[in-house]
Order: sequence, then structure tokens, then C-alpha cells
Amino acid sequence: MNEQDLRQLLTVSVEDVLPSQPATASWERARRTRRTRRAVGAVALAVALIGGGTVAVLRPPANSPPDNPVAPTPTAEPTHADPVQRPPAELTFPPDPLARLSGPATVRLSERPVERALALYQPSDEESHANGPVRVLGNDGVVRSLDLVTLAPTRDAGGNEASAVKPGVLSPDGRWAAFAQTNELVMVDLVRPGVRRIPLDGYLELVVWAGNRVLVGGDNRTYAVERDSDAASTIDVSAWDVVAPDPAAGREAPLIEMVGERGGLKLRSRTALDGTVRSEQPVTSSALPSPYQINEFYGRGWLHGGRVASAVWITSGELDGAEGVAVLDSRTGAVAHVLDLGRDRSKGCCPVLGWDNMGAVLLRLDPDAVARWDPETGEITGVVRNLRGVVALAS
Repeated sequence: MNEQDLRQLLTVSVEDVLPSQPATASWERARRTRRTRRAVGAVALAVALIGGGTVAVLRPPANSPPDNPVAPTPTAEPTHADPVQRPPAELTFPPDPLARLSGPATVRLSERPVERALALYQPSDEESHANGPVRVLGNDGVVRSLDLVTLAPTRDAGGNEASAVKPGVLSPDGRWAAFAQTNELVMVDLVRPGVRRIPLDGYLELVVWAGNRVLVGGDNRTYAVERDSDAASTIDVSAWDVVAPDPAAGREAPLIEMVGERGGLKLRSRTALDGTVRSEQPVTSSALPSPYQINEFYGRGWLHGGRVASAVWITSGELDGAEGVAVLDSRTGAVAHVLDLGRDRSKGCCPVLGWDNMGAVLLRLDPDAVARWDPETGEITGVVRNLRGVVALAS
């Protein structure tokens, strides 16, 4: 969100979040099945919650009663917080505009297009299957139903299915959504409502926006598709490992992959054009107190300037394999900060959702929360709670 958006939107209020529960998707399952693919050629499912981006303050819908304005939160000065941090026992939840996502859609997208979408949301059922109608939250605060296309779940060769709404499907400018489908990429124009279908071969599962291109694929093949045409070509990058680029970096910025397992984690830099390897940097944890170390990445990594954030499994002072979030220097591989989430959490609970425009990390906290973590100050606050389903945010 730019400064003009903030000036426009900081004068409005928000609603309370209706109680619900989140879907129980797991990137740990994705990582485990990826190892199985590499070992025996089987293919499995990965379901991810919540796409990356920033949380914006919304302007109320037209003809709605006036609200009390929300005062802007003062920006905290960096305090050079400890490299290892922990969330509080209880999060505080200031009012947040994403509460509108829990309400029903009031109009169809085809009837009232967005100027800019802030989020997509697909509710899940009691068994955590995200198969409800997709909602589109505009920067006007109106929730629309995505009536332009009916999306099938993504699937792999083994028949495992996942929601087509995943992290990365909403373009950073909030004008497009891209959905992986078997043998095709579906591009949805949210501003001038329309649908384009680009035929591609294979079981396509994941989407990442890289400038005005869409990277779509699975473990074995990734395509780069131009947003404004049907032009598509293969690119030597993994749709599972590639970090979501910083939207401000430009089309030619290198692509970064987070690869390897315990004892051999690396950041691999590839050219944006064809994925040629430029360099590799080992991930180092020398800034962390002993015995802390990063065991493995999971979920989508997200780049912001020179920093990359990802969910991780860690060795801590209490547990080998604890849940955590790490912030690394994308150029050197050095781990700068770790959020130690402790032992009493489900495996793969807490994927990173992106960065906000103030340099804080957005992440999932089980069982039912989205949180904001500022690694420079150590501040951790709640964003949304009791929201069951899959969310993708624009950056």
C-alpha cells in the first residue's frame, strides 16, 4: 500500500471479526510429500493458508452510516531487539479491516468491479476443506463474490486435492488473480471483469507473481506466463522453493530459492529471465544464541528489500523441531531474527503470509489467528482471529 492509499484509508473504521475457525492446512505435509516425490517419484498435496501482502485500512461502503475514525498507530523506533523473540501469552487484537472478510458477499464482482482488491477469501467447512465461494474484498470495503469463474481444486498425479486459492494468487497491485488448474492457468481481471485461460501441460498447483509475470507449476515443471498475453515458457525454478519477489524490485530482479535440508540450507539466486543460477549462499545462524539453529524452511518465503521471511522448523533450547519464523539477509544467507513459537503448536502451523509496508512480517498463528511481528522491535500483535478458510492478500 502506498502513502496515498494510507492517507485515504486511515480515516475510517472497521468491524469486529465474526467468530469462526481457520482451516487446518499444513506446509509440513507439503515438505514431507516433496521428500517422498524426490525419493520414490510419488506426488502429493500442499495446502497453504493466507497469501502475502499488507493489511490496509478500508473506506466504508457507499451509503453506509459514518464510522468513528481509527487513529493511526505511531511507528515504533527500532530497538535492535534480541535475535530470538517469542510471542506473548495472549495477543492483543486492535480493530482490523479484514474483519469484513468474515461477512457475506453483498454484490457480484461482475456487477461491481474493484478498483483494487485487498484480499481473496475462501471459507472452509468443518473438515477444513476450503470449498466455499471465493470472496473478493475491495479497497472500498465491499465484499464481492467471484462469479466470473468456477475454480476446481488443484490436484496432483496421486489424486490429492487442495484449494485453488493459495498464497501468491493475488497480484501485488490487486488488479489480477491467477489460479493454477490442471493443464491450464486461469487469469481473472478484477478491474475490468474477464477471464483468460492459458493452456499448459501438467498438474499445476502453485502460483507466484513476479513483476508482470506469473510463475505457475509444481515440483517438476514451472512456467513463466506474461500477464498481458498468452505467452508462456518454461523457467528453471521451483514453484515450491521460489521466494515471492518484492513488488518494488522490478522485472529483472533475480529470483531466490530457499533450498536444502538440515545442515545444508541455502539461498540460491537465479536470473529472472530463464532461471540460470547466479550464486548460492549457505544459511548461517551465527547471530543466534546456542543451541538455536534453522533445521528447515516450509511454506512460501517472502522478500522485502534485502530481507526474506519464511516459516521454519528450528532447534531451540527446549525442542528439536519447534515451530518458528526466520528473517534472513537475502544476499548473505545470515539469519538475523527468529520468532520462537514454542512446543505446543501443530506441525506446520504458522506459515508466513508476507510483509506489510512498514517492514513487519504477517504470519499465521494456530489455532485461529493472523499476527503481525516486527523483528526490529520485537512487537507482536494480532491482526485477525477466528477466521476459518484460505486468504490471499495483495502486497
